[in-house]
Amino acid sequence: MNLNHFLNAPLEERAKFVWQHGHCLTVRSHGDYSIMLYHTGKFFAEVWYNSLDEYLITIRGFNSCQLLDFYLDEITLPVLFEV
Repeated sequence: MNLNHFLNAPLEERAKFVWQHGHCLTVRSHGDYSIMLYHTGKFFAEVWYNSLDEYLITIRGFNSCQLLDFYLDEITLPVLFEV
């Protein structure tokens, strides 16, 4: 699925795609929301979840590096090469 198709898909289809093809990179909090960042291989997806009422708010996809700024302090990359 490409980003354009993802953005125009219903929420249920976006959720299914992220759960099947996404790799969770990190989670951040914003007020009452937990926001999980996934990488799908072609683009990033943010899953917005209401922590208090326990329901999925939305899932948005993007490929802009600027939107990753929120996560720079949260992401730790594994060591790829050991010296």
